[in-house]
Amino acid sequence: MTVAIITDSGSDLTPEHLAETGIKQVSLTVSFGEESFFSPDQITPEEFWRRTGEPGCPFPHTAAPSVGQFKKAFEDAFATGHDGVVCVCLSAELSSTVKHARMAREMMPDKDIAVVDSRSASMASGSLAVTGASMAAAGATAEAIARHLEALVKVTNLYVALDTLEWLRKGGRISPARAAIGGLLSIKPIITVVDGAVVMGDQQRTRTKATARVIELLTERQLTELHVLYSPPTDADAFRDAILAHLPGPAPTVVTTQLIGPVIGAHIGPGAYGAIMVREIE
Repeated sequence: MTVAIITDSGSDLTPEHLAETGIKQVSLTVSFGEESFFSPDQITPEEFWRRTGEPGCPFPHTAAPSVGQFKKAFEDAFATGHDGVVCVCLSAELSSTVKHARMAREMMPDKDIAVVDSRSASMASGSLAVTGASMAAAGATAEAIARHLEALVKVTNLYVALDTLEWLRKGGRISPARAAIGGLLSIKPIITVVDGAVVMGDQQRTRTKATARVIELLTERQLTELHVLYSPPTDADAFRDAILAHLPGPAPTVVTTQLIGPVIGAHIGPGAYGAIMVREIE
């Protein structure tokens, strides 16, 4: 059996990741006012951050892929000789993406298609897809891959420090009241994901204290994978090195440093930094 791995562009996988693993990606849409782009096919992470830094740039908004986009991706996988599909998607609490993927699956009842809700975003989804691709290359079935990825979901988490809550407010991820309080107090929020939804993991008064706290949260336990995330103008290399210096035991077997893409960037804004951490399955 040959299994195709499909994900959405909220996974923040780079073109290099996709080329190396054979993972196929279904694009979300990022819009600036009346202009809309498939991300990252029509707007790269670098272009996104350059545009958002321009004076008068409209606030970006995102939209999930259509059911038709997923159906076509599934059909293409079977047309190219695959016997099964595993599709890894953004959390259902954050996007309609996984809902649309499941609707597309229901339109193909005679096909072996598993849809996995990552219960998170960015490389928390991306790392699952990469693991799935490795298992597929080794000959695992769609059912076995999906079962393993669902177990990994439970040991995958993130902590990201933000410069402001304003982007989450404008993107509808937190209430205006919560954002207003954060602004008045000039806090530096640290977000995490619980049960698939964005929640406040901690808050600090200065960026220096937020950095120290994020590193503390990320290094409480030994990790098997570490995926550092950042948006400009963060010094990602220095932040990654600080995390690795504080980790207990040996370094993770997988360490990446990732510029946050347009889909996730539209909700967190510039100056963000944090990481996805994957632990051993217990």
